[in-house]
Amino acid sequence: MTSFNDTVTFMHGPAMKNRFMLAPLTNMQSHDDGTLSDDEHQFLVKRAEGGFGLVMTCASHVQKRGQGFKGQLGCYSDDHIPGLTQLARDIKAHGSVAVVQLHHAGNRSPKDLIGEQPVCPSDDAETGARALSTAEVEQLTADFITAAKRCDLAGFDGVELHGAHSYMLCQFLSDELNKRTDHYGGSLENRSHLIFDVLNGIRRTCRADFNVSIRLSPERFGMRTAEIVEIYQRLIESGLVDFIDMSLWDVFKDAADEAFAGQKLLDIFARLPRGQARLGVAGKIYSAAEGQSAIDGGADFVILGRGSILHHDFPSRAIVDPDFVARPTPVSPEVLHDEGLSDAFVNYMRNWQGFVTAN
Repeated sequence: MTSFNDTVTFMHGPAMKNRFMLAPLTNMQSHDDGTLSDDEHQFLVKRAEGGFGLVMTCASHVQKRGQGFKGQLGCYSDDHIPGLTQLARDIKAHGSVAVVQLHHAGNRSPKDLIGEQPVCPSDDAETGARALSTAEVEQLTADFITAAKRCDLAGFDGVELHGAHSYMLCQFLSDELNKRTDHYGGSLENRSHLIFDVLNGIRRTCRADFNVSIRLSPERFGMRTAEIVEIYQRLIESGLVDFIDMSLWDVFKDAADEAFAGQKLLDIFARLPRGQARLGVAGKIYSAAEGQSAIDGGADFVILGRGSILHHDFPSRAIVDPDFVARPTPVSPEVLHDEGLSDAFVNYMRNWQGFVTAN
């Protein structure tokens, strides 16, 4: 039987000491210029202290105009390297693998935040975003790669591409949003061109033992499950990624796509050959039993979001107590402060219905 305490090895970089990864969590805690704040540092390092085998930052934007939310940690400038260096060092000091998630919000970049019209694969009347030119897509590719190199120089063990949740890379995959007529649009192969260009560039540019991964959405956001299955298989065959992070929203839900009726999303991806790559899954894991069920179902490790907010030491608790269950919500701001959240993060959590008490 697999155990939470098993190590998880990768083709590149250090192994995870257990089967728990901290999800990349929007937290709105860093400075307006994208530099690391003490609050964000505290939140992430506290999760490393709490036993997470891999600690991933929030989505970190690779272009200034790719910012998706206030207080977002940046990696688009060399000015970000000192803070990233401190963060990498302190996460790794607790035996956790340290990874930055690379991100561009695309049409989800608020105009009043970035100070210009947001950009998208194609003109988008709903959000007011304009289409990127071919040259701008090529520049975006280069900026993703340069951001990865900054994270490499800062001492991080790896980076993850945010290809989920209808952000820029996901927007390129969507045939609903991507109406391009150049080689970045049309067929699924063309729509995934940007992702594979970035991955190949990171492999060419960063050190040989750099861990590289990607987060994908298998449905919603204009994604078709069959197409994500195809992308998943191509990623595995390419050897470019060390793991694939599947954001399922609910690890145990059935697929919404009629072509996969009666099948659980976890089963669809867990049964696919993955060679030396690993599979992590995220979505409504609040107890040791749920985490164990996901691993028994074929995942290599579980990815915790809200559970990690409620308990910075969720892994340490679950490893020793198979009956461990996260505290019920709503919780008080004081509880969240004790778990390493700043006022800004607590206020953001108020957007999640029933998560924080009114007092």
